[in-house]
Amino acid sequence: MSEQFFSPCPRGLEPLLSDELATLGAQAPQAVPGGVAFGGDWTTCYRVNLESRLATRVLWRVAGGRYRSEEDIYRIAYAPAWAKWFTPDDTLRVFLTAKQSPLKSLEFVTLRIKDAVCDHFRTVAGRRPSVDTANPMVRIHAFLTRDTVTLYLDTSGDPLYRRGFKRAAVEAPLKENLAAGILRLTGWQPGEPLVDPMCGSGTFLIEAAQIALDIAPGLGRSFGFERLRQFDRRAWAALRNAAEARRKPVRRLALYGSDIVGEQVRRSRVNLEAAGLAECVYLDRINALERTAPAPAGVMVTNPPYGVRLGEAEELAALYPRLGDALKKRWSGWRCYLFSGDSNLPKSIGLKASRRTPLFNGALECRLLEYRMVAGSNRRKDQDGAAQG
Repeated sequence: MSEQFFSPCPRGLEPLLSDELATLGAQAPQAVPGGVAFGGDWTTCYRVNLESRLATRVLWRVAGGRYRSEEDIYRIAYAPAWAKWFTPDDTLRVFLTAKQSPLKSLEFVTLRIKDAVCDHFRTVAGRRPSVDTANPMVRIHAFLTRDTVTLYLDTSGDPLYRRGFKRAAVEAPLKENLAAGILRLTGWQPGEPLVDPMCGSGTFLIEAAQIALDIAPGLGRSFGFERLRQFDRRAWAALRNAAEARRKPVRRLALYGSDIVGEQVRRSRVNLEAAGLAECVYLDRINALERTAPAPAGVMVTNPPYGVRLGEAEELAALYPRLGDALKKRWSGWRCYLFSGDSNLPKSIGLKASRRTPLFNGALECRLLEYRMVAGSNRRKDQDGAAQG
């Protein structure tokens, strides 16, 4: 039987996620701002949770309807067969997202949805589940438009970008599904040299190693659907076993990470070790401006500081022109990508971007800037950068 699902993702990656879901067996994936709606059976749901590198969650649509007031929403939320899917012993939390809703208090709407679910349990089971805002066992997501409400049960639990192993974080981390999407946008393929010269916590390197070794991103964690009453253990075991059998042995790969800050290199190493991938990557402490290309061609991708993560404006203003000089001098033959949340700093790099892809890192609007470093080109200052964005 086909169910309806919705997978949110970082904004800008919706077309890529739609393509990925199609390869995972999703029926009629439809990209909308913020994610992709699709159909499928429960095995498809399990597979997307296990295999998707780009989705943030997999939400199962359980109810929906039109509303005019909070009481309409209460009635819609009371109706689903909640007790068929989880028990009063499971803690819950309601998450609400609204777009152009006329209702005055979204907190009150959230409370009414919670009340409806708990009242449903009181009626059919004689007792109600407890609320846990920190670590709920069951997450209910509600989405309001101007006049409709849609209710979902979260089948993922923790967001899917939490692969289950990262130990050492940095101040402004790049989420793993956004990093995987950026790698896809660069066109990088396993076997092609990949360098991150400002590697931070190693996110690009870990994602690339998992892709190269065909490691399903969800193998190291558990999921919300495992707590639902209709959970099919046999189907899930078959999917996991197939993914385990498919993964390739750990080996040295053409993946190179470095950072000028020793602590960042240490964090990358800790995270690679936690993921079981330390042998795959060459890690060094090197200034990005002095780093040389390890091969005649490849992909260089990095998330350089842009004020949110580090330091002084003057230092950053000085970094970008020098970075442009380093790319021209040392990276001929490479496709180089900078992911930046500062619209002004990349203009000072002194190179013309061949492509600018808008992406969001959380709420922060960013650009993925592509520089194809062909000898003798890319010398014109990118003065019209703002118009291209």
